[in-house]
Amino acid sequence: MSAKEIIKAPKGMHDILPEDWPIFQWVFNKAEEIASFYGFLPIQTPHLERSDLFTRTVGESTDIIEKQMFALKSRGSEQLVLRPEETAPLMRAYLEHGLHIRPQPVMLFAKGSFFRYEQPQKGRFREFHQVDLEVIGDEDAVNDVLVIKTFTVLLEELGLKSTTVFLNTIGDPECRSAYRKELLAYYRKKINYLCKDCRRRLKTNPLRLLDCKEPGCLELKRSAPQMIDHLCPGCKKHFKEVLEYLDANNTAYIIDHYLVRGLDYYSRTVFEIFFQEEKAAGEVEEPLNASFSLLGGGRYDYLGDTLAGRHIPAVGAAMGVERIVSLIKEKNLFVKKEKPPKAALIQIGTAAKSRAISLIEEFRQAKIPLLHSVSRENLKNQLDLANKMNIAYALILGHKEALDNTIMVRDMNSGSQELILQEKLIDYIKKNCDYK
Repeated sequence: MSAKEIIKAPKGMHDILPEDWPIFQWVFNKAEEIASFYGFLPIQTPHLERSDLFTRTVGESTDIIEKQMFALKSRGSEQLVLRPEETAPLMRAYLEHGLHIRPQPVMLFAKGSFFRYEQPQKGRFREFHQVDLEVIGDEDAVNDVLVIKTFTVLLEELGLKSTTVFLNTIGDPECRSAYRKELLAYYRKKINYLCKDCRRRLKTNPLRLLDCKEPGCLELKRSAPQMIDHLCPGCKKHFKEVLEYLDANNTAYIIDHYLVRGLDYYSRTVFEIFFQEEKAAGEVEEPLNASFSLLGGGRYDYLGDTLAGRHIPAVGAAMGVERIVSLIKEKNLFVKKEKPPKAALIQIGTAAKSRAISLIEEFRQAKIPLLHSVSRENLKNQLDLANKMNIAYALILGHKEALDNTIMVRDMNSGSQELILQEKLIDYIKKNCDYK
């Protein structure tokens, strides 16, 4: 590597620049505000987890296990990975820390970054951020709708109102067995039209074929058998209750009989929420891929059995923050609430720099925005910056003013100047700049 070559971020990783970070913060803060109101408690899991947490729960034939996990070389024998998703870590934490002995259900809210080794594309990165909501310890269908409703409220609060809930039921292991057999028989007749991955998945988990995004496989699934025709009475009753709760809460939805999600731990309800512009007739098309999927999740009643031999009904979902931020920027939905500064602190000399730092803190405590650049030396450069930022008052602090505890206030519009005591500066700016 030459001395002049700039080291760039690894492929698929991205920096969040100053102009974008406030939008991320807004999404995180709004998510935490709404989740807290609905009763979700904050939790944080580590970025590193044991690899068997995911190989045992997510499924050996899933893309995450086969292609996407970042494995780390440990100094010991422990096999560690960067977490690719949050549901399994949250269930681990629930079991490890005895959350199952608390009043049930336990409702958890988490946010953070996750890692998957996949092909980077618009809105999809190898390090990405998610917001997760999980309700653990109760099988009532109302919890499925509570998670969906909380997320739809969040999206509306973020200005994303053109969303549609797509959902399905994939039953439980018992009633899914007969469906798998019929699905296997259907796809065996079409094996020559399947992509390479789906031919292999046909032997390991035929349900995964319904999650394939290859055009040929998408077309085949349109005529595939439907899980809803194979539901046991318990799963049929649960799905009926989910739909009734959605109707009662005026949450629009579309039943997608081929929605299965990509992870093996799901059971019964699965769902995704898509962003779609309304058509002229007010209708939306059923999505053929996840290009505009904002979030997804479902019920995972058997994850506890896999991890600890304990049946723990649960439901949850995760929202991709990068996609949300991309839409917010595209639709110009983010409005900065911070008032732009109307005053600029301009210092000349070492003594003025020392005093300037204390003055900046006084403005912070008074909650008055202040433009400053304490490392600049040149008076003209600082005044030019103040003009560029449409500053109303320049607060000029030189060596003499620093010693006398005074400051020169220049009206940038009229050019008039006034020398005042520093102790009266905050009140002066509040009065003249209309800060309450």
